[in-house]
Amino acid sequence: MGVVSYEMLVNSSVPPAKLYKASVLDADVLLPKLVPQAIKSIEILEGDGAPGTITKVTLGEGSQFKYMKHKVDAIDKENFTFSHTVFEGDMLMNVIEKITYDIKFEQSPDGGSICKEGCKYYTIGDYELNIEQLKAAKERRLGLFKAIEAYILANPDTF
Repeated sequence: MGVVSYEMLVNSSVPPAKLYKASVLDADVLLPKLVPQAIKSIEILEGDGAPGTITKVTLGEGSQFKYMKHKVDAIDKENFTFSHTVFEGDMLMNVIEKITYDIKFEQSPDGGSICKEGCKYYTIGDYELNIEQLKAAKERRLGLFKAIEAYILANPDTF
């Protein structure tokens, strides 16, 4: 097994509490509305949002994949952190065992946020992810973030 990782740092004018609520706490309702071509639905299969909760993400028609399952590893609403693992789904392509994400929203000096995301791909056997696959994954994650940010900016009283 190999491990390939990346880190992403994104600045936003939106305060951390709002981004966290939209990106983590309300993602199951918000993302299918904002990016239906990418995410058709998110349903909780087991749990209540606490660590151990399992969700199924059904991907939209714009995706080459059908679904993925996530497990909440850690959630800290006071410190705006969230860790989860993709452990099942056709997006793992039988060459990736799991993908872990660690996300933290911090206050920036200008009143906005700094979003830090660490991601690790655990590959099976000798499989090696290429740079283009990692770049595409980062772009998809950034696209989701930007869609949420734009929604909050357009609807400031929602969160």
